Amino acid sequence: MKIPLSWLKDFVDIDLPLDKLAKLLTMAGLEVEEVRLVGLPMPSSELHEFKFSGLSWESDKFVVAQIDEIMPHPNADRLVLCRLNDGQQEIIVLTGAPNLYPYKGQGALPRPLKVAYAKEGARLYDGHQAGQVLTTLKRTKIRGFDSFSMVCSEKELGISDEHEGVMILDEDAPTGMPLVDYMGDAVFEISILPNMIRNACILGMAREVAALTGKPLRKPVRREPCDGPSIEGQVFIQISDPNLNPRFVFGLIRGANPKPSPYWVQLRLRLAGMRPINSLVDATNYVMLEIGQPLHAFDYDVLVQRAGGQPPTIMTRPAKVGERLTTLDGVERKLDPFTIMVTDTAGALSLAGVMGGAESEITENTRNVLLEGATWNFVNIRKTITAQKLNSEAAYRFSRGIHPALAMEGVQLGLDRMAEWGGGQIAAGLVDEYPKPAIDPLVSLRPQDVRRHLGIDLSTREIADLLSRLEFECRIQGETVLAKTPPHRLDIGEGLIGLADVLEEIARMYGYDAIQSTRLADTLPPQRNNPSLENEEKVKDILAGLGLQEVITYRLTSPEKEARLRPDNQPQDELPYVRLQNPITPERVVMRHSLLASVLEIMERNIRLSERLALFEVGPVFIPKTGQELPYEPTRLAIALSGLRSLPAWDTPETKNLDFFDLKGILEALLAEIHLPELTFEPASQPAYHPGKCANLISGQTVFGVFGELHPLVKEHFDFGAAPVLAAEIDLELMMKLASSRYEINPVPVFPPVLEDIAVIVDEETPAASVVAVIRQAGGKLLSDVHLFDTFRGGQIGAGKKSLAYALTYMAPDRTLTDAEAAQIRQRIIRRLEQELGARLRS
Repeated sequence: MKIPLSWLKDFVDIDLPLDKLAKLLTMAGLEVEEVRLVGLPMPSSELHEFKFSGLSWESDKFVVAQIDEIMPHPNADRLVLCRLNDGQQEIIVLTGAPNLYPYKGQGALPRPLKVAYAKEGARLYDGHQAGQVLTTLKRTKIRGFDSFSMVCSEKELGISDEHEGVMILDEDAPTGMPLVDYMGDAVFEISILPNMIRNACILGMAREVAALTGKPLRKPVRREPCDGPSIEGQVFIQISDPNLNPRFVFGLIRGANPKPSPYWVQLRLRLAGMRPINSLVDATNYVMLEIGQPLHAFDYDVLVQRAGGQPPTIMTRPAKVGERLTTLDGVERKLDPFTIMVTDTAGALSLAGVMGGAESEITENTRNVLLEGATWNFVNIRKTITAQKLNSEAAYRFSRGIHPALAMEGVQLGLDRMAEWGGGQIAAGLVDEYPKPAIDPLVSLRPQDVRRHLGIDLSTREIADLLSRLEFECRIQGETVLAKTPPHRLDIGEGLIGLADVLEEIARMYGYDAIQSTRLADTLPPQRNNPSLENEEKVKDILAGLGLQEVITYRLTSPEKEARLRPDNQPQDELPYVRLQNPITPERVVMRHSLLASVLEIMERNIRLSERLALFEVGPVFIPKTGQELPYEPTRLAIALSGLRSLPAWDTPETKNLDFFDLKGILEALLAEIHLPELTFEPASQPAYHPGKCANLISGQTVFGVFGELHPLVKEHFDFGAAPVLAAEIDLELMMKLASSRYEINPVPVFPPVLEDIAVIVDEETPAASVVAVIRQAGGKLLSDVHLFDTFRGGQIGAGKKSLAYALTYMAPDRTLTDAEAAQIRQRIIRRLEQELGARLRS
């Protein structure tokens, strides 16, 4: 929100330096992002902590001047000579401003034109170059005439980008006055939080300044009489759903003229970020910026014509199926059934609270104006904005909530401004339909509430005084303050929520920086274990220790993104998604089913930035449950690896890519650390994984995860490199249930082990895990470790066969094993392998 200081001073006296005012507002929750100076001198950089920008107008170089006559240039059609008085002398000034051409050669002007005049040596922006390029006025000759000064456009003075003509000031501008004294200003650019939309206007900001400084607040006043023929019977209102449209107000002005607004009005609008159009439209925008109530002006004669010459009936209703409207931006829009519309008996007139329709807009021929002030359901406005991809200053405010009480005040002020700037006669009375009056909450609080939540001691009188500054109606009953919310705010709730809201207002007015830091003095909540969180943190610590990097991804996605995990780009499952009713982007419309898809999306974005990526995430997925409003949210663990096994170094210039067994090793280390019992790996077939390079993770008889190399066709759906992509997705909750909370710890051995190797030949189809299982079973308690260290295939052992070599470790806890005991164990192992697997010892 852009707040011109001069406009702010209409409602509250301000004697603070600019940097002090900026800090005061920021500390009250209204963050000042920048202060743009319009002519005012730049503060010393040592004296402020805020960003200041803009162009300063030196008092002796920039003044208000008057043009008394405009003469043609003898040698140039696009140049004119102006006889100008700067308050000290009369001079001839050369200019090519097109808005002065109509006055050329008419002799002395009936009324002097007041302009902004820059003298020789003035530093200003070059109006003929893009952006803001500073230049200094120097004496030169142009087409035979001396040129050393100029009449300025808004761009050259740093007011706006307008440079098609010079500024024509109001007639009462004092000739010779320094320009900075006449119209110098500062524009505060303030970040308005969504719950503080009441401050997205000049009056709202003035109310804050008055409350913070203790200065009186001046409200806007009406100056024009409402003595025209009554509005009664000239227009009718029908509201179909008060929940969508709680209030609708109309006022009428006849005989208005849509001429240019006074320059001071145009200047304020431009400084606030809006483009002046004409006196009637400017009045609606001015009032919106002034008090925060958006208005919309209809050409009343067009409405009467659409109604067949009868007084129009204006209706608010949801759009019909297939209904369309061409809005003021010239776009024909297909309307959604939820969109609330303003219509008449002939059809749609405007998108309620967002933008008007082109057919009934104000034009240069408009003379009679029907002015609308209304209140709309802010959720519905947000849905319309998103669906239509359309925003506006009105929608910005309505989508955050405008109090219905402002509708009548806005229409009355809007009519007054129209009559003041464009003439016309204001009709007596208003048409006001208010089917759902707003109830302003009454919040009760006590000094102990303030002490407990804010840590400051205030009496009931001090509490009431702080809130009264913000126009709360306060009443003291014993040790309780009853505070009624003022009729311009919708951000104060009821009950405990209202108490928290009011306490925030007390803290703002007291001053966040004035609240002393204290130790927590309240009762501590009971400490209880959180096993699920502890398990998640344990798994994260283990994986980080294994060299993986944690990522946190969006829980929102799209079905198309998750379908990339299948070679055919079809949905992963037949389960429905949890869908957002009002998504902020087409890429985030549903709650995810797969955590792996989210992690692969992160890998896709970063794969070209690193030679090795090893990522993991712990997070929920969202599965709808039939008959239940909320979905089931199981926690998953997803891992993704790709790139080099180790980064190249001087002693290892070449290294291989990560493969299936690297991921298997990481999983074995993780599962060993959490003491998962009876872990086995079993070949699996999953659409996302490479056939033959995929396995289930099994504990006992329970499958709790799957891992492997990504399927080549799935990999093509992502922007990955040539290296294999390894992935795993695990049901973390199930895995931790299967893990052992109690487990045995063996003492460090004190007797030496017996080490020997054994190589056996088995059928190609025999899993190595089966061989290990038989070896462990046959070795018994004296076999402490089995380790596969070599595999071999070749003609020497026969077709369809493979050789597996194991390192065996025998150890007894109470003695040193003899060679005979070791040989006995070895023979038992060989015999069992022959009996159960048909293995034979390789010689």
